[in-house]
Amino acid sequence: MTIKSKILDTEGIKRTIRRISHEIIEKNQGTEFLAIVGIKTRGVYIAERIARNIEEIEGKKVPVGALDITLYRDDLSEVASQPVVHSTEIEFDINKKKIVLVDDVLFSGRTVRCALDELIDFGRPESIQLAVLVDRGHRELPIRPDFVGKNIPTNKKDRVEVRLQETDETEEVVVSDEK
Repeated sequence: MTIKSKILDTEGIKRTIRRISHEIIEKNQGTEFLAIVGIKTRGVYIAERIARNIEEIEGKKVPVGALDITLYRDDLSEVASQPVVHSTEIEFDINKKKIVLVDDVLFSGRTVRCALDELIDFGRPESIQLAVLVDRGHRELPIRPDFVGKNIPTNKKDRVEVRLQETDETEEVVVSDEK
């Protein structure tokens, strides 16, 4: 796999997540009834960073949860014969909440669809908004993010990798050839 371009570095990721945090506060007119839910794995770390930023900016803590969409995937049989299922951790009532669903990269929209299905199984939020660090296009479903860190034009065969300190011991977003 050959890296074609580096889209964001450590500071770029930090600034981008900070901007998304401000946009979330602005769109929701504060933090009342707001909750952040990340899609495992990297979406959770981005969600936690957004929640920390919101607390710094507004002085109020917002609940954060984590979704594992493995069992909701429409391609489960293609992924692995014995898929690894992690836990979903939503330890707050989502009813009547403004949920911001967070993922690292938006591509076909299928991951988000799975996350929406699972989230609705937990209750009936007032609204669900979508925040992504990177939108690379090529949607297969009519899903559009409310908050986008970076729009990246890509070929369908490109790989967009978000690398975070928590999982990869580095911070960057790169586009590489799939080889």
